[in-house]
Amino acid sequence: MIDKEVKTKMSDNVKNILEWAYCIIIALVLALLFRYFIATPTIVKQRSMYPTLQSDQRLILNRTMRITKKMPQVGDIITFEAPTKTYTPEEASQSNPVAVYENEPKSIFGKFVYYVLEFTKRSYIKRVIATEGQHVVIENNKVYVNGVELEEDYLRT
Repeated sequence: MIDKEVKTKMSDNVKNILEWAYCIIIALVLALLFRYFIATPTIVKQRSMYPTLQSDQRLILNRTMRITKKMPQVGDIITFEAPTKTYTPEEASQSNPVAVYENEPKSIFGKFVYYVLEFTKRSYIKRVIATEGQHVVIENNKVYVNGVELEEDYLRT
């Protein structure tokens, strides 16, 4: 009789532990899905977006574009992975400038940490000044898009 009570109590404890484990796993999966597809917290580390964004400012990034596949528009602020190598204007191919990314993780865990958790990824936050098919030229500290000078009201004067 005592053995039956002990077994029942043990099975109740195991059942409670499993229920908690399921709840924790489901919460973690939902949090990761939310972080990857809906919103991601970040901290601005660069000063290049001043005065719009200040260094060490905390932001919530809208990640719904991953679901909707909507492309950013001129004036939108976006984040993107920092290239592995930066080139001087003399080194870059002016006819076809392409960013180089060489830090591709190999393991599944490495890819998870890099692409989903983004712990080891370095990103830039910038404003879109042109979209696909538009021609950008920078001359004498002025930006031209399709031959028209870009009015950058958001810059300090």
